[in-house]
Amino acid sequence: MFDLDLLSILLPAFVAGILVLSTHVVLGQQVLKRGIIFIDLAIAQVAALGAIVGHMNHDIEALPFSHVWMPAIFAIGGAGFIAWLSKRMADELEAIIGCFYVLAAVAAMLLLSNDPHGAEMLKELMSGQILWVSWSQLVLPACLYISILAALIYKPQLLAGRAFYLIFAIVITLSVELVGVYLVFSSLILPALAVNHYYGRFKLLLAYAVGLVGYIAGLVLSASLDLPSGAAIVSTLALSAIIFRLLLNFKRKSNMDQSAVNAQEPTQV
Repeated sequence: MFDLDLLSILLPAFVAGILVLSTHVVLGQQVLKRGIIFIDLAIAQVAALGAIVGHMNHDIEALPFSHVWMPAIFAIGGAGFIAWLSKRMADELEAIIGCFYVLAAVAAMLLLSNDPHGAEMLKELMSGQILWVSWSQLVLPACLYISILAALIYKPQLLAGRAFYLIFAIVITLSVELVGVYLVFSSLILPALAVNHYYGRFKLLLAYAVGLVGYIAGLVLSASLDLPSGAAIVSTLALSAIIFRLLLNFKRKSNMDQSAVNAQEPTQV
């Protein structure tokens, strides 16, 4: 007999995963293209730091939607800083982004070191609680993600300019709130890596497929075996990416071998 209670938990979590993938697959390909792999980890960590600062200050915490706009301020500031550095220190940008991530992570640990609930909050920000996402939490991300996707479809060159950093910061802020830092990074990079050497017309669709398979398998595994949801989905996303990458590489090699055979066949007179 089908467990309706389990479905009521898995369905909003799955929709949250779809929302995250809707923008992250596109942005992840741009991250690989720019060669700034750790920008997502850095901005996600800075957004988490903003959430912690808001939590530590009770006056800020009492303000409406502070759990959204406080991380957003930090993320946009961090993205602006990286955009500024990209024009001045391009050859060292990846190293600086890595240092930026470490400093934000250390700052978060120091701020929460004397908080009795600090370890739990840090765990939630890193691993997320996607299984416990409610429908009401999905309304704002859905509206903003749809708007961003519409803007990118209408004006795709936004990804190539400095607007990328602003879009990236907004998306990451909302995603960290939904799924945590680890899943944000995995959703951006793993589907993009899986199809990175594939140049067919369905590249974007295949990247979405990698993400969907990973999220579905991870959610089912987490709910069935009572495993941490974030860690389970990261693991299945990685496995999905590896399988798709191997299959696509095998298909590409087969096509190359067939092309070589066709080239060696004598031309019929």
